Amino acid sequence: MPENLKHELHEALAQARSFFEDLHDLGVSAVPVAELPAELPPCPPDVCGVDRGGTAVCRAETMEEIQADLGDCQRCPLCRGRKSIVFGVGDPHARLVFVGEAPGREEDEKGEPFVGEAGRLLDRILFAMGLARQDVYLCNVEMCRPPGNRDPRPEEIAACEPFLKRQLAAIEPAMIITLGECASQSLLGDQTAISHLRGKWHQYQGIPLLPTYHPAYLLRNPAAKREVWEDMKQVIKCLREARSG
Repeated sequence: MPENLKHELHEALAQARSFFEDLHDLGVSAVPVAELPAELPPCPPDVCGVDRGGTAVCRAETMEEIQADLGDCQRCPLCRGRKSIVFGVGDPHARLVFVGEAPGREEDEKGEPFVGEAGRLLDRILFAMGLARQDVYLCNVEMCRPPGNRDPRPEEIAACEPFLKRQLAAIEPAMIITLGECASQSLLGDQTAISHLRGKWHQYQGIPLLPTYHPAYLLRNPAAKREVWEDMKQVIKCLREARSG
């Protein structure tokens, strides 16, 4: 042990001994110690899990806890026409989260996001990036299928928003990719068209966010696949830099 460290340790022990001797002289025979809870409570979204002294005061929620709190959601009228609540799936500690718009028919049937034709295209995009579904987290801004696959309305998105925020807070991803105009505008609070939002990095709660076109849009407009791939190349570059750094 270095001599200076040995000296500092000796001084600290001497001070502690002096402190407890003073307490004894004052008639204090025991020092109460606050009991820590057996398990830390989950942190609310946007709340740091440590106090100023660096002590943990809460923990990240689990997806199971968030989904249990969601329950058989009746928070907006979409509950009346759905078959399934389509909660997020994938790695709960993923570095990369994809946020889409709302479930379609197949997603409503199976209760899982991105399992229809657009989802199969997303799988191919992930494969080209060297990733698979289990490597990322997939979710939507709306968890119930809107009638006729229309865009979800603002009040419907607002009902789901707290649960989306809780999922993102629990994951703490390195990057978020929003798929489509609805998802991008919702998370950014920006009504700019997706054609102008895409390809540029933004921020969501301090997390880098990149909007791009939704795979369903690519099925109708195959020429836009080139633009999406340019966006994904940015993501690949950032992931590689993060690994090497």
